[in-house]
Amino acid sequence: MSQKQTLSFQAEVAQLLHLVTHSLYSNKEIFLRELISNASDACDKLRFEALHRPELYEDMPNLEVRVGFDKEARTLTIADNGIGMSQQEAIENLGTIAKSGTREFVSHLSGDQKADSQLIGQFGVGFYSGFIVADRITVESRRAGLKPEEGVRWASGGAGDFEVETVTRAQRGTSVTLHLREDALDYLSTWRLKSIIGKYSDHISLPILMRKEEWKEGGEEGQGGEHVATDEWETVNQATALWSRPKKDVTPEQYREFYKAISHDYEDPLAWSHNRVEGSTEYTQLLYLPARAPFDLWNRDKAAGVKLYVKRVFIMDEAEALLPAYLRFVKGVVDSADLPLNVSRELLQESRDVKAIREGNTRRVLSMLEDMAKAEKDEAASAEDKAKFAKFWAEFGAVLKEGLGEDFGNRERLAKLLRFASTQSDAVGVSLADYKARMKEGQEAIYYITADTQAAAANSPQLEVFRKKGIEVLYMTDRVDEWAMSYLNEFDGTPLQSVAKGQVELGKLQDEAEKKAAEEAAESFKPVLAKLKEALKDKAQDVRVTTRLVDSPACLVVNEGGMSLQLARLLKQAGQKAPEAKPVLEVNAAHPLVKKLEGSPDFHDLAHILFDQALLAEGGLPEDPAAYVKRVNALLS
Repeated sequence: MSQKQTLSFQAEVAQLLHLVTHSLYSNKEIFLRELISNASDACDKLRFEALHRPELYEDMPNLEVRVGFDKEARTLTIADNGIGMSQQEAIENLGTIAKSGTREFVSHLSGDQKADSQLIGQFGVGFYSGFIVADRITVESRRAGLKPEEGVRWASGGAGDFEVETVTRAQRGTSVTLHLREDALDYLSTWRLKSIIGKYSDHISLPILMRKEEWKEGGEEGQGGEHVATDEWETVNQATALWSRPKKDVTPEQYREFYKAISHDYEDPLAWSHNRVEGSTEYTQLLYLPARAPFDLWNRDKAAGVKLYVKRVFIMDEAEALLPAYLRFVKGVVDSADLPLNVSRELLQESRDVKAIREGNTRRVLSMLEDMAKAEKDEAASAEDKAKFAKFWAEFGAVLKEGLGEDFGNRERLAKLLRFASTQSDAVGVSLADYKARMKEGQEAIYYITADTQAAAANSPQLEVFRKKGIEVLYMTDRVDEWAMSYLNEFDGTPLQSVAKGQVELGKLQDEAEKKAAEEAAESFKPVLAKLKEALKDKAQDVRVTTRLVDSPACLVVNEGGMSLQLARLLKQAGQKAPEAKPVLEVNAAHPLVKKLEGSPDFHDLAHILFDQALLAEGGLPEDPAAYVKRVNALLS
């Protein structure tokens, strides 16, 4: 036996463990679900590795999980004969939470215990949930294929460090022994453990065993008796994969608990869909829509996807090829009857069957979303069902928009699901269909504005003429919006038009008198425009009189098809190169400040102030803020 080593947790892990032991979950019993789920995963991984190396089964071909307890020692043990861990794997897996993602995760903690416990619940701490009920955890393990003397024992009290040593362990797999706290001794009961397993882990596709108990009469007359554990083990769960059961045999509560087990989420899912698909490609799908986004939703490099099984044999945890990237929030299981058992990630990218499964999964998810969206306006739907789509959109709407550029075949379906705030509705709930239904007579386009925030969009000078005429404009404030809108040129035959691109063409909504007045103003203002173009030739591509402004002196726009100033800023913030393109300065010829330009001795300074103020109103910053302040101060004094 090697010398015992004492190692320190990562600082972040120690911080999380403190939160775990102080109210991570309002329902403590889910620690058993987490540990059984880990044991099941370990057996799945052995089954997969043994496809190529059957010798890993050693002399134990039947995979199982055993749950036992010792009342005298006050211990509860969850053991499996799965893949097991080497000493290095134990140090890496049990001394680190999510490895490289841990620091990023901890940066999201606020110090609010309730809020942080929800965040950790989303994150899924798995093994560490044992510290909810235990003041010490001992893990013994041996990886399949290693010698008995290469086993490992890991132990920790959940404080700042853990101990690890090499031990001799005959059996492959892992046993996790919880040394229970004084307030958790009620878990040392066969009845209690069976009820928890039935509630949370009945779906596990391999047997969960516990010792049988028999009634032993009391020694003295009238003393009654007690249940005593025997040496015989019995299966206490159904031991069939939930997704392989007929839908009529699965209760909503079982579907919810299965979701929590595979996702490590603490909330119920918003919706799920369970189907057996037959045809040229046969597979079973059980897909879930979560209620809350994970903290790393925007990390596109993070592996995401559903669990893949082939003929009920686990293949991989995150089969990203089975769903497009814009649906990376979907959880679930796909069990294929057609893929080969030795399927690899490389094969997944190329297989015709995988393409069919991916398309089928995408259609199914979009159908779930469409059903939720319909419930919003269904008078017969419950208040809970009516609120589901709004809740989904608040968490995942920005990700779904990526599909406009990535999934041409489903673009129309996605467009019908889009929701925005607008000049007529502060709430993010306006669909493109809603907008079209209340367009003004003679209106020929769906108008929108992109901005960093809803407040910035609402206060943009570019909206002035639209407000004056009562024309609704959609607010698009997600970073992905402008990129996504470049792929959506029209909706149901009506073009989409950015109010910050090109000249405002209101068509029939602008009467002849307005058009004539605008033309006359532009004509009389030509000499000033020429001087403005010369003064601002290094900043502005063009200067022209506008009809879009009512109260403001000027605004910046880009030509039709050009990249907006906001998108250019976002690209620069992300460290990417944005094409150098000068904006167009549009001026309101009726504004007193613009009228003051003509014949002013301070023409050059006023021209630059006009441009910089338009840039500020648009959300940008002057190239030379000090020069701008100097000009303003000079004019004020």
